[in-house]
Amino acid sequence: MRELDDLFAALSRSAFRKKFQVKGKDLEYLHNKGLTTVLSHAEDFVSKRLSPALPEKDGKQTPFRGHPVFVAQHATACCCRGCLEKWHRIPMGRALGIDEQAYILRVLERWLREQFQRAG
Repeated sequence: MRELDDLFAALSRSAFRKKFQVKGKDLEYLHNKGLTTVLSHAEDFVSKRLSPALPEKDGKQTPFRGHPVFVAQHATACCCRGCLEKWHRIPMGRALGIDEQAYILRVLERWLREQFQRAG
């Protein structure tokens, strides 16, 4: 797992990752539900979609829109096990530990807080 400042610096240099922003209906949802509720959804998504050793439809399990967390997952490379291995140094082929899940949630929370603050 990476130090968050280093990770976010690397993500900011990726043309693909930095194009993601919470906007439209996803931004409206974030404002209406609030960050606390959206982060509880993130916890559920991480637990069910990323944590298994061999997630169903790995690499395609995270939509690109439809929820602020989905956008955050792509922006932060927390969308599939391949990206978790490449960007976060979390190995594929085994279930995620509690500490790894907590790390992913910290990454998503930081990105979502920045989006929330930027949108005002």
